[in-house]
Amino acid sequence: MNARSALFDLYGDHLASRGGRAPVAALVRLLGELDIAAPAVRTAVSRMVRQGWLAAVRLPGGPGYALTPRAVRRLDEAATRIYRTREPGRDETWHVVVLPPIRERSARDRLRSGLRYLGYGALDDSTWVAARPSSELAGLLAAEAVAAETFSARHDGNSAAMVRRVWDLEALGAAYQQWLASARTTVELLGPDASDAEAFAARSQLVHDWRKFLFVDPNLPDRLLPADWPGRVAARYFDEQAVRLLPAAGRFIDSCLDPDERST
Repeated sequence: MNARSALFDLYGDHLASRGGRAPVAALVRLLGELDIAAPAVRTAVSRMVRQGWLAAVRLPGGPGYALTPRAVRRLDEAATRIYRTREPGRDETWHVVVLPPIRERSARDRLRSGLRYLGYGALDDSTWVAARPSSELAGLLAAEAVAAETFSARHDGNSAAMVRRVWDLEALGAAYQQWLASARTTVELLGPDASDAEAFAARSQLVHDWRKFLFVDPNLPDRLLPADWPGRVAARYFDEQAVRLLPAAGRFIDSCLDPDERST
């Protein structure tokens, strides 16, 4: 498990609701349960500070790190997509982004990668569509100094056919089936007498693997997906197990945090 990704998961899934901050010692202990060594944790923290995701703070339990406003926005956006079975229904419109020509290849690649993460798919080199607007789109465009045209519109043609042209649903469905098989193995290996630390580690693994779908699943409306879409079963299983393991995982989190941080 990548240390940086594990830290994002830890802050988003647990620490954000506990004040969004934690001592370094607690971060090291928590990620140690995921077989991530202390030097890797400290390196990942330093990198996240440089990138503007974390800020150094002085806590009663020692030096620590807190989420920045930018990180809070990113984690809030991610949470609505991670726990997708709780998401309300959406209307029939698409959000459209029309990009100007971008000559620098590295900037073009960064922008395309960012758009895919936010759920957009390419109709062509300049036109991208998503099932809903992203609150992070403006920041992404500003970071690359791109003045794009954005608007919402209804699609008058066959939207299901458009979806199949823009996104590889067959490959995505196969990925969901693979995740589900692996997740069931993780849960079965946990056993009924698992400790709080073991529940935390198992839940962290589920979240870590599930989070990868943020980068590949555009979170399309249910009406545009196949009737036997594997993502539905996978999402229900993830939500069920995440809820079931949360109390034990939360107890372990609290046991690692300083009492002053837990009460914030």
